[in-house]
Amino acid sequence: MPEIDFNGLDTAVHGPARLGVLTILQTQGSTDFSTLRDALAATDGALGMHLHKLEVIGYVQCQKAFVGRKPKSTYTITAAGRRALLKHLDTLEAIVELVRGKRSTKQR
Repeated sequence: MPEIDFNGLDTAVHGPARLGVLTILQTQGSTDFSTLRDALAATDGALGMHLHKLEVIGYVQCQKAFVGRKPKSTYTITAAGRRALLKHLDTLEAIVELVRGKRSTKQR
């Protein structure tokens, strides 16, 4: 069986909400909180928790501003977040290829 490091999967990226956030930020660029919330069908509290975790580990950055009197938080993926996302996707692709039979299950 080809070596796939299942233990190396980044749990900070693996969850659906966090994977969704990183995917949106990678493909659409900087995105505000409300747009992320709506795109992911998440509650404010749940999304806020996931964004905070991604910010603490350095995968996203938050820019806070006021539009009129309303606060607006806009998030951007960092270089570390981009690397983590791409590494995670590489591992998932290897798993898909293995399961679908596109990779040999024997080392040659």
